[in-house]
Amino acid sequence: MCVSNICEEHAKNELERLAKLIYYYDRLYYLKDASPISDYEYDALRIRNKEIEMRFPDLVRFDSPSKRIGVEGSERFDKVEHRVPMLSIENALSDKEVYEFIKRIKRFLRLSKESFLEFTVEPKIDGLSLALRYERGELIYASTRGDGRFGEDLTANARVIPDIPCVLRGICPKVLEVRGEVYMNHKDFLDLNKEQKKIGCMIFSNPRNAASGSLRQFDVSVTAARRLKFFAYGWGVVSDIPSDTQLGMVKCLSHYGFRVNPLTELCHNAESMIRSYRFFEKNRFALSYEIDGVVYKVNSLFLQKRLSCLSRSPRWAIAYKFLPEKAMTVLRAIDIHVGRTGVLTPVALFDPVIVRGVVMKKATLHNDYYISGDRRDLRLGDTVIVQRAGDVIPQIVDILLEKRLNTSIPYMFPSSCPSCHSPIVRYGQGYRCIKGLLCPAQALERLHHFVNAFNIKGLGIERIKKFFYSVSSSIAIKSPVDIFTLENRQKCSLDLNKLENMKGFGKQSLRKIYNAINARRVVVLSHFLFSLGIPHVGELVALRLARYYISYALFENSVKESLRNKDKTLNKAFKELLSIEGIGLVIAEAILNFYNDEYNSIFLERLLKEITILDEECFSIGNSPFLGKTIVFTGCLKAMSRAEAKTRIKNLGAKAANSISFKTDLLVIGSAPGLKLKKAADLGIQMMNEEEWMAIISSYDHVH
Repeated sequence: MCVSNICEEHAKNELERLAKLIYYYDRLYYLKDASPISDYEYDALRIRNKEIEMRFPDLVRFDSPSKRIGVEGSERFDKVEHRVPMLSIENALSDKEVYEFIKRIKRFLRLSKESFLEFTVEPKIDGLSLALRYERGELIYASTRGDGRFGEDLTANARVIPDIPCVLRGICPKVLEVRGEVYMNHKDFLDLNKEQKKIGCMIFSNPRNAASGSLRQFDVSVTAARRLKFFAYGWGVVSDIPSDTQLGMVKCLSHYGFRVNPLTELCHNAESMIRSYRFFEKNRFALSYEIDGVVYKVNSLFLQKRLSCLSRSPRWAIAYKFLPEKAMTVLRAIDIHVGRTGVLTPVALFDPVIVRGVVMKKATLHNDYYISGDRRDLRLGDTVIVQRAGDVIPQIVDILLEKRLNTSIPYMFPSSCPSCHSPIVRYGQGYRCIKGLLCPAQALERLHHFVNAFNIKGLGIERIKKFFYSVSSSIAIKSPVDIFTLENRQKCSLDLNKLENMKGFGKQSLRKIYNAINARRVVVLSHFLFSLGIPHVGELVALRLARYYISYALFENSVKESLRNKDKTLNKAFKELLSIEGIGLVIAEAILNFYNDEYNSIFLERLLKEITILDEECFSIGNSPFLGKTIVFTGCLKAMSRAEAKTRIKNLGAKAANSISFKTDLLVIGSAPGLKLKKAADLGIQMMNEEEWMAIISSYDHVH
């Protein structure tokens, strides 16, 4: 659905779905070296999330992908803190977005349209980001990006990569953190996969995953044998900046002994930037390594500092990604996946096809409308066009009707649930199974959701399936309660049903699972409410409920009171529930329906005997003088643009508003103020001039 047409309730649900989905894909990409969707599809998810947030700024989630960089590092490696956050780069997918990028910069800096700006352009290497800290010219540690604040310590592995000097050349800053990309060229990638196949080991799907997997090894000799390479392109902490431009800094890195990309060049306008992109797009296959676009950066370091950064990316840089490639294959089957809430999602299975070294076998079809609606008529046996941008699962973009078999027939969507064979009903543009937890597929997905919400380590989806489908009463886990009774049931079981005697479960690994389960017997209220899997109650809604009621006892009593009186218009508890920010009628009814269900009541009674729910703590982001305040600006600011000023106060925990109201806490006055000044005076709102405001924020401002 187009963002301009969605309602607020739909937007909330969509942002919740996108936050979970993007986090799931990020974990696979950064920790498992796996890419289940294409770069293009992933970027499309982030773009949709951003568009919805721009239309509904009050709905931005605390766990929004727009605020997050990567994911937390693997527990296999020690963590290293980035003194300067290691950010991601915003993406552009069209020429128009590059022009908009330049306009935003000029607008932020209050430069005229004709103002001269220099940008560096460099190929975007498809590899693994690495930060290298040097002190007095010697390599101290190397770490991955991780979640932007903490990365994985891979110092020993970095030392065996020939392109990474252990000691720098010449005179360099006392402290220098160099950032760049570890990658593997095409020939070494193909040679590695040949060797892996010969010895019966895992075949890597693409050079990026091969580079990441090769670097993140406990055995350093494996890393050394993989012929990894490194391009330096940036920096973090530097005790003494040796240049005042991006290109100058890259040249300095070259003098210190690093390999830098010789194709990096300067551009002076949008047209030359686009020409550079076209050149790399046309000639990328002639390169010995994989690139998936180009990166533009403002050349002036002074302007970079003024532009500062958003929560997950710098304002002064953008990556223009190549559009996805396409391939032809044959559709063989359509599988139906049943999700946690009973929604049926069709998945296309087709003949394996290789695009730029990646094998692709399936793609989501979203719903039945995607198969047979909007002039589509997808049939088994059809020859289809799929596209990708560097990963595994593609998107079906076209059907070659001229190749269709005469014997083909239209696809008929199933009339019952493939898991429990119960009737299905229309749900939005798709279908939904109505059996709830009596449907095995939904029960399994709900169980998986609970484990993720409680963050119980050692219980991945495959292991959960083994427990779920077990016929032994001492092993089976059919509901979340069974997770917490597993250890006691095992103690009372016969040797035949002892997990420690089964393949994949040794005493040590089993003890780790029990410890992980027991560590989650105490949970805060917001996590508990989210874990229940109540429809429409995502992490943000659960957090809002928890912060309002504080304790589970108060929340439960309010729900029970709401259920007692059937006339909701006279029910104080129900009215109170609806008064909570972000809680509408749909969510409130979903909560009551969940608690009114007899099966859920029994489940909750049993679960509460196994766990302790802690009260929710109040949230604070620091001791900023503007924390929680609503601030409005009027007049022309001398020190910075209005956009930059709003960014400063947001970093200090305040909210920037455009108009004066009773909710306004402070009016900052620039030169030639407008009507806001009079309205603020009439309402008795606190006011200060720009100089007073600047004096205060200079003591608290942490924007780099």
